Amino acid sequence: MAKQAGMATRSVRGSRTGRPIMALLDLLGRRWALRILWELRGEPLTSRALRSACDEASPTVLQARLTELREAGFVELGDGGGYGLTPLGRELCETFMPLHRLAERWKR
Repeated sequence: MAKQAGMATRSVRGSRTGRPIMALLDLLGRRWALRILWELRGEPLTSRALRSACDEASPTVLQARLTELREAGFVELGDGGGYGLTPLGRELCETFMPLHRLAERWKR
């Protein structure tokens, strides 16, 4: 398949193809990325509240992940200073819900 003109490609560790699924899995596999998305699924959180929700993750790592997730279009910084999910971020979190339900059944 030919590459579309003007289409941005994301760097993907371990892949030269730049396939979207590989870029997404790379991003979601980074430390704290999934946890941040999960914690933001309900309502926007300030950096401090998010850090607390993420078991006191390192502020440096937390900010790096927030930057990456913002650049990817999943997280946005609201007017009140809190971080929240974008529509795309909410859609992504919805894809986790079947896995969440399975995990809840599994833990019993």
